[in-house]
Amino acid sequence: MKALPRLLRNNKKWSERVRLTEPGFFSKLVHQHTPDYLWIGCSDSRVPANEIVGLLPGELFVHRNVANLVIHTDMNCLSVLQYAVDILKIKHIIVCGHYGCGGIKYAMDQKAHGLVDNWLRHVRDTYQRNHQQLNAIGGKTARLRRLCELNAVEQVVNVGNTTILHDAWERGQEVTVHGWIYDLADGLVKDLEVSLSTRSELEALQRRV
Repeated sequence: MKALPRLLRNNKKWSERVRLTEPGFFSKLVHQHTPDYLWIGCSDSRVPANEIVGLLPGELFVHRNVANLVIHTDMNCLSVLQYAVDILKIKHIIVCGHYGCGGIKYAMDQKAHGLVDNWLRHVRDTYQRNHQQLNAIGGKTARLRRLCELNAVEQVVNVGNTTILHDAWERGQEVTVHGWIYDLADGLVKDLEVSLSTRSELEALQRRV
């Protein structure tokens, strides 16, 4: 079977529901794409970016990958970031990790998982840099939760260290990077309190982590 009838039926119902409850929504959406937010999150299907923060299509620009990483050789992520900052003029970049992240778990267990290990090498580096703090935490689940947080903070620093953000701040563009973590257990987001809007704030955070 080549088609996916259930998904197509769901799409039709969704479209009809939106047109009924919000007349003119789609015509407005066609001619407007001015989100204030860029979301950099995990590809995990349990973390639906728009729904978590209650935003409609068109209000949140989204990039997702395994373990919500920002790697300086990843042209996909950097292209999204550059488009968001330079073209869309977004004002906030949200790096959102989540507790129970499979990518973080795989990076912690030190077992071989194939090609994805090359990607998760960056998480393992974060683990190694923080191994004393992590090993002092009792319980594997608690250590995993803390590494999910540390990884999100690391990606905030990585965003801040891109030439894209440096150039934006240099020309006086107001762009703030935020670090969040999402809890699958209750659907709530926690602010990790590592927001950056200047080079000096970036440097201060780098001295802390």
